[in-house]
Amino acid sequence: MRERQPCVYILASGRNGTLYIGVTSNLIGRLIQHRDGTFAGFTGRYGVQRLVWYDVADTMEAAIATEKRLKKWPRQYKLNVIERENPFWEDLAISLSLPPL
Repeated sequence: MRERQPCVYILASGRNGTLYIGVTSNLIGRLIQHRDGTFAGFTGRYGVQRLVWYDVADTMEAAIATEKRLKKWPRQYKLNVIERENPFWEDLAISLSLPPL
């Protein structure tokens, strides 16, 4: 993955736990911020740090549109998206060369 690549991502606190949907142009950098608690907020408060799904987009506008669409979906649809590509809810950040949580 390139350092700068628009993408939308889903973090989870556990299998079927709290979900967070975000968008960034630097997924690895953003994951490090979530893990380090750089910004106070939702992910820190709920311990949402494990990357369970992401999708690379051609443009930031496309990534933002996907993020908005996902946020409107019912929870079960989001779970289906995750489980279709990551049925065991593995931390995909490891495949991006980040250490395990």
